[in-house]
Amino acid sequence: MTSLDAAPGSPSGTPRRQVWFLTGSQGLYGEDTLRQVAEQSRAIAEQLSAALGEGAVELAWKPVLTDAAAIRRVCLDANGDDECVGLIAWMHTFSPAKMWISGLDALRKPLLHLHTQANVALPWSTIDMDFMNLNQAAHGDREFGFVQTRLGVPRKTVAGHVSDPGVAERIGTWIRAAVGLAEVRTLKLARFGDNMRDVAVTEGDKVEAQLRFGVSVNTYGVNDLVAVVDSVTDARIDDLVKQYEDEYRVAPQLRSGGERHDSLRYAARIELGLRDFLTSGGFRAFTTNFEDLGGLRQLPGLAVQRLMADGYGFGGEGDWKTSVLLRTVKAMAARRPGGTSFMEDYTYNFEPGREVILGAHMLEVCPSIATETPSCEIHPLGIGGREDPVRLVFDARPGPAVVVGLADIGERFRLVANEIDVVPPLEPLPKLPVARAVWTPRPNLRTSAEAWLTAGAPHHTVLSSAVGAEELHDLAEMLSVELLVIDADTTVRQFTRELRWNQAYHRLAQGF
Repeated sequence: MTSLDAAPGSPSGTPRRQVWFLTGSQGLYGEDTLRQVAEQSRAIAEQLSAALGEGAVELAWKPVLTDAAAIRRVCLDANGDDECVGLIAWMHTFSPAKMWISGLDALRKPLLHLHTQANVALPWSTIDMDFMNLNQAAHGDREFGFVQTRLGVPRKTVAGHVSDPGVAERIGTWIRAAVGLAEVRTLKLARFGDNMRDVAVTEGDKVEAQLRFGVSVNTYGVNDLVAVVDSVTDARIDDLVKQYEDEYRVAPQLRSGGERHDSLRYAARIELGLRDFLTSGGFRAFTTNFEDLGGLRQLPGLAVQRLMADGYGFGGEGDWKTSVLLRTVKAMAARRPGGTSFMEDYTYNFEPGREVILGAHMLEVCPSIATETPSCEIHPLGIGGREDPVRLVFDARPGPAVVVGLADIGERFRLVANEIDVVPPLEPLPKLPVARAVWTPRPNLRTSAEAWLTAGAPHHTVLSSAVGAEELHDLAEMLSVELLVIDADTTVRQFTRELRWNQAYHRLAQGF
């Protein structure tokens, strides 16, 4: 199985990812001081890299920058390097910021301003002017901060020593958002058929999406996929069915010799064909639609679940926006604990003191959020007009998470996120043969639902316990996209005001 959430350079074609570590100084202090600046800068970068831990992104230290030409050159090089997802900049000494104007003006990659210094504690008894000249970040970074604000450079600012776990965590959050930005900038999505008829929220401006996000969204006839599915060999199906039986609790009627075993084999055929189609086209996200299945005998269920577990984006009923969002969040969540899945708010429990949301979909919930080994089952599906589909059934793992949706509200895209707590089902669900998640939204169900509806947020979402609101905030800033967060402090009155303020701001920001 090919995992898109694997290390950079995976067979998906995703390049190796780097964040460049830049250090500003100047030639005023002499070569000996610059040598110390370079040594301390490299040490800070190594300490930060160790604090971030092994991940999908390499922190790449760059030589100290002391003049405008070198600064502009490194910014242009970053723009043209597909491996570079962003820059971290620190002014170790006083780096006159007019040197940074042309470089920052040309920069098109995300920027994090790290306000730190080499030492944690001051050596009070030995401080002299040599020490003061060497360790000037306290005012050198203020000079840098001014020119960024003067130029209107979007960035994240993090202050503190890199030995502080909170500093490393905030930088790691920003790096994950930068990875998500790099992913969506090069994402290709295949829609098999159109979206569900008469549904509004799954529509959207694909041209604007490519301009704003970079994602390419195109439609393919379902029978183009069917031709690939039909060409899959029996030997490959044999191997995949064995894998199913090893990985899941497969229902007896689906196992070899069972009366429904052929249905499991056809589900494997769909997965292999779908995987072949996506791989050959360089697609890392896709959609299906139960109203447009062409020659497929089953609505893809098991196949979609397993492809999501491997990192692919997915949206049901042709919902390409949620598919784009899912793949983006999957990229941000790579190697993180927790899971990320396509989700839909389905129904409520309104009992006082036990208010929860039951989320599910027809079939397509990602097993990365499962609390235990999923069971592989077959049951009738009342829509689609095809054979009974095979699917994985499980409950979601309890714990804090976020659900986030992407809507096209006409003049712009809007992200809406709700911080939640996934909980075990309040009672057993013996007759619900789909994967599902039960959660308590913050601050409570009434406020959460009223705010979500007021924002015009979609019913399809991405549920993730691997990333949170801060990663989404950083991503939204990088994309210049509106983000509304519903959390423990939200009130409907305050949220409505925020919507109105945002409306005014984004209209002004678009210009005339």
